[in-house]
Amino acid sequence: MPERSGDKEPRIVLAFDFGRRRIGVACGDTFSQAAMPLPVLHSPRDRVPWEAIDALFIEWRPAVTVVGLPYNADGSESVLAREARAFAAELADRSRVRVHLIDERYSSIEAAARLRQSRQNGVRRRRVAKGDVDAAAACVIMERWFDEAGG
Repeated sequence: MPERSGDKEPRIVLAFDFGRRRIGVACGDTFSQAAMPLPVLHSPRDRVPWEAIDALFIEWRPAVTVVGLPYNADGSESVLAREARAFAAELADRSRVRVHLIDERYSSIEAAARLRQSRQNGVRRRRVAKGDVDAAAACVIMERWFDEAGG
């Protein structure tokens, strides 16, 4: 559950859309509840780019992190869920920051639709790349976490 009720000051939040090849990242805060996509992190040879993640923690100094947990349409955990849980646990150990797991079901589909709409509206000029979808999916994950606070 988001920890914003009773907070006196905004807190920075980082959200991650974990994947074997790419990790989408978004940054936001508990005051505005707006998520901003950050550059996607590439995972060479299916290895988590911990140095790049550590650099994000140094730059943004988040008070909390959110990791998307992939579920299947029927509510069962996907094959990638175990890896996402391991990523979240390692993230918590390395950063000493609380990590929340959020159902990310359909987040990539929602993110791709948003990006396509932005392009159709002329807001976005270049084509939508896979990394763009991953970063936008991290925004969706963060927004879902904010929604759990009840606005």
